[in-house]
Amino acid sequence: MRFVDLIPAPYRLLANGVLLAALVGGSAALAWQVQDWRYGRQLEQQARLQAEALNQQTLAAATQQQTEQDRRLALEQRLSASEQNHYRALSDAQRDQGRLRDRLATADLRLSVLLDATDSANGDRVSATTTASGVVHGPTRAQLDPAHAQRIIGITDAGDQGLIALAACQAYAKEILTTK
Repeated sequence: MRFVDLIPAPYRLLANGVLLAALVGGSAALAWQVQDWRYGRQLEQQARLQAEALNQQTLAAATQQQTEQDRRLALEQRLSASEQNHYRALSDAQRDQGRLRDRLATADLRLSVLLDATDSANGDRVSATTTASGVVHGPTRAQLDPAHAQRIIGITDAGDQGLIALAACQAYAKEILTTK
């Protein structure tokens, strides 16, 4: 006789039910565990893909930012070189104007203007100017008073500075517009 035959039938039924419930519960728990592992792997894979995509976006943004910084630095360097060139041109023009004013002040240089020797409306005839070395050949000229010559040089100096500043502004605007 077997041990199972010694157990009364209602208890056997109960034991079989408990055993069946344990088996069903265990298999359900096992199914849930398998399902959990599967979803865990999927979530892990999604998280990894999302992290990779975010990393790629970050790298692309960093590359774009570096490119923009490089472009800006190149523009700043070109503008700085242009500014130095225009400053040098302005300094040279001011130096040349200063030398010219000094030469006019020391009578080392005289400004003269051409006169129309055939001006019949005025009736005055101006004789050609002479220098220490001899008679000036060519059209009739009159020397300007040194004070007037200084004023003329001042006017041309202001005009030269204006032209140099205009050239600097145009170069700046052109440089800015060509980089966009």
